[in-house]
Amino acid sequence: MNLKEVYLTLVSLLLLIIMVMVGVAFLTLLERKMLGYIQIRKGPNKVSLMGILQPFCDVIKLFSKEQVFPYLSNFILFYFSPVFSLFLILVCWFVFPMVSIIFSFNLSILFFLCCTSMSVYGIMVAGWSSNSKYSLLGSIRSIAQTISYEVSMSIILMCFIFLIESFNLMGFVYLQKVWFIFLSMPLAMIWFVIMLAETNRTPFDFSEGESELVSGFNVEYGSGGFALIFMAEYASILFMSMLFSLMFLGGDVFSVFFYLKLVFISSLFILIRGTLPRFRYDKLMGMAWKSFLPVSLNFLMFFIGVKMFLLILFS
Repeated sequence: MNLKEVYLTLVSLLLLIIMVMVGVAFLTLLERKMLGYIQIRKGPNKVSLMGILQPFCDVIKLFSKEQVFPYLSNFILFYFSPVFSLFLILVCWFVFPMVSIIFSFNLSILFFLCCTSMSVYGIMVAGWSSNSKYSLLGSIRSIAQTISYEVSMSIILMCFIFLIESFNLMGFVYLQKVWFIFLSMPLAMIWFVIMLAETNRTPFDFSEGESELVSGFNVEYGSGGFALIFMAEYASILFMSMLFSLMFLGGDVFSVFFYLKLVFISSLFILIRGTLPRFRYDKLMGMAWKSFLPVSLNFLMFFIGVKMFLLILFS
């Protein structure tokens, strides 16, 4: 790799991160607008034309506020954990299958699983370093939820690894002549629910159970730390929506329709937030271990059987 390629890679990475951050900003605006209309009100509509610049005002307000640290908190870890959470999800975006100089991950599925399994550390450290019982309880519940649903998520990804015979996400781009959602509708529905649970969204938002845990693991965060935690959450919503579109809805990243599908899946997150009440915690964990895990394991056996049958048939 010569110096020009290094520069081009760095510029590509910088552009990708900037575009993700802009997408996060306008996803918050879309959420506030949609929730406003669901609840029969307007949403942000004062800043510039129809409130278009509202996200930028929110960012300026949050980052210009005074940063407050609890006196008994572990200062370095308390300060570092929101940055770590945002860094991890931005690194996850590097697996986006663009045929350019940026990166060509042959093991992008494994890289994604490694990054998502590390995301629990950001939540754990944020809850523990606050030195507050409420934030610790919120982080423990959130970690248990995330780890439980990651098991089924890994098994579903294994199904598709057998199907496309590759760890590279480009396989979804090349091999989806027929959308995979037609071949595996139950898996697509399970994957969508897992996306909600992994991103701590309604009806699985136990990390921020306001009624019983005073806003969960992030209760002691304000201003910049609060903003970084929620930027990480919205970046992960966009990433999971991209992954759903890639795996089940055609995966043609060179088409405008791919990004329209991504926006549609992201708006479903918001629609569900405005529609459904919070689950009960034991029901949530029971669904992960008693419903999703057996179904995804059965599908894994089914995909392995189909692959073996095709190998025998064409050998």
